[in-house]
This record gives sequence, C-alpha cells and structure tokens, in this order.
Amino acid sequence: MILGRDLGIDLGTTSVLLSTRGKGVIMREPAVVAMDKNTGRLLNVGMAAQRMLGRTPGNIVAIRPMHEGAISDYDMTERMLKEFVRKALAFSLIKPRIIISVPSGITEVEERAVIDAGVAAGARKVYLMEAPLAAAIGAGLDIAKPDGHMVIDIGGGTTDIAVLSLSGVVESESLKAGGDAFDDALIKYIKRNHNVLIGENTAEELKKSIGCVFPRPETVAVEVKGRCLLTGLPRVVAVSSTDILEAFEDVTESIVEAVHNVLEVTPPELVADISQNGIVLTGGNCQLWGFDKLISSRTSIATYTADDADLCVSSGLGKALNWVGDMTDGTINLARKKQMRI
Repeated sequence: MILGRDLGIDLGTTSVLLSTRGKGVIMREPAVVAMDKNTGRLLNVGMAAQRMLGRTPGNIVAIRPMHEGAISDYDMTERMLKEFVRKALAFSLIKPRIIISVPSGITEVEERAVIDAGVAAGARKVYLMEAPLAAAIGAGLDIAKPDGHMVIDIGGGTTDIAVLSLSGVVESESLKAGGDAFDDALIKYIKRNHNVLIGENTAEELKKSIGCVFPRPETVAVEVKGRCLLTGLPRVVAVSSTDILEAFEDVTESIVEAVHNVLEVTPPELVADISQNGIVLTGGNCQLWGFDKLISSRTSIATYTADDADLCVSSGLGKALNWVGDMTDGTINLARKKQMRI
C-alpha cells in the first residue's frame, strides 16, 4: 500500500512542479536559486529567489540551475530539489520514491545527472518519464490502445514532439526551443529595431500579454519600458502583436519543421490515426495566441490545446505514481507494463 509518500517532479527549465498521488499538483515554484557566493550559503529558492533576479548586490547571485531542459549546475539543482522535497514532505519520516520528467532527447549523461540529483535530494528511488508521455497521461489521452496520438509539449527550455501508441513513444524529437527562446527572440528584436534593451521579466510579461505566433484578427499594442542603448536613459517604446509575430518567426518555424520531421518518419497507420485524433498541445508556452491555429494550418491536422496545458506533465506524473511499484529504475517505457491501466 502506498502511503502518499511518493512524488512526481516536473523538473522544468523555468518552473518546478511537484505532484502526489490523488492530490495532483501540490507545489509550483520558479526554478531559481539565490546564494551568497562568498560563503556558498543557500539564501532562497523558488519565488523568493526569482524576485532577486537582476536585483542582487555583488555578493548575492540568483541563478537558474536548469538550461534548455538539462542540468547546467548540478550542485544548485540538487540543493533546489532538496528544499522543494523538504517543503512538500515536511512531516515525512520515509524517503519518497520520485518520478521526474525529462525531455525525450535526453542523453545518458544528462539522465544520470537527473537521477543522481534526485537521490541526493532525498529520494529512496528515482524513475524518469519522458515529458510528452507524462503530458499525454495528464491530458487524459488513452495511449494504452494501438492507436496513434501526437503530443507537442512546449515548455520553458525545450519543445518535445512525440507520437505515442501502446503506452510508449514511437517517434519523437526534442528541440532546445521553448519559452526562453521566445523571450530571447523578443529581447533581440526590440534591441535591433528600437535600440532599447529590456529585461527577461519584461519580455516574459510582454509575451504573455500580447504574444502570438499566428496573425491576430486585430492588432494590439502595449508600451514597454527599457534602457535606451544610445543614451543609457530609460525609454518607453510601443510594441505591437505584429512585431512579436515577426520576432517569434524563427522559433516557431523550427517547431513546425520538427513536427513535419516527426510525421515524416511515423508509420502511415499511425499518421492516419493522428489525422483522425488530432494533435494535442501541452506545456505553458503552447498557450501563446494562435499556436493551435499555426500547427493546424501547416499540417492540415486538427490541433487542440489541452485543458490546464501547463499542468499536464505534472498531472501525468501524479497519475503515474499509481503504478510506481511496477516501474524499473531509470527511464521507463510503459509499453513493457501491459497490465498498467492509464
């Protein structure tokens, strides 16, 4: 009997979400760590640390230990996870078993680093699940049948595209292109076209407010504050949704091209299934205006955004905890577990 001591961790580039069996998502925090670089002392993690980004004195550094879906600072990732696990299981005397989501294109070295970080954070055992597989479970897709489904999970650091059937990944591709890539593209566009430098937080807010990847019926615009590169003084510029559409073009094209690549190598029978079932979008950044319209127009396949798209991976991990006792260490392929009922 499972006593609710196990955790699912959606270890994202920009956010970390923790879920438990039966309760779903119980914690959501930014993947940011603040530390005193002189003493090495951990000061804050999560939201408290994010507020310190770009605002810290010389001896304090706020960093993101994850980059493009992989661990870029192992020590900080370990300490961040340890703090999150401690908060989630404050009164637990039993070490939890943990399922951690990973990009579908993860290497063996990156895989080992995630497992080691999970164990060091206090896990009794660590299991890995590919993000699009977890997203499909969280979105409520019936992937246990011999029927093809395509999921596009657009996260903060990566975009994972996968074709699923019989509880396993048939074909997949992982891109180092996600929310961070959109933010970077927006910062560069405003710098190039307006000679104004904006920060990451400003770019994120601009993306959320009027960001789009498909032409809007009506153009909308907002004023953005930044630093003029010519004078060094504060300056306000107007940015429209058409500007953002142009800024995002290279990133969206790389995602569309990857979708085409996956479809090209997918067995014809499964492509026919996908044409009938449609393509499902998950991940926080799939909620950019027009993403479903863009994919649908370029593939001629109906495309839908999942309910609570940003929570799908974490919700899927929470559901997967129901059969954690049947899993084997390392990356799992649910196709090996025919008795599992998703």
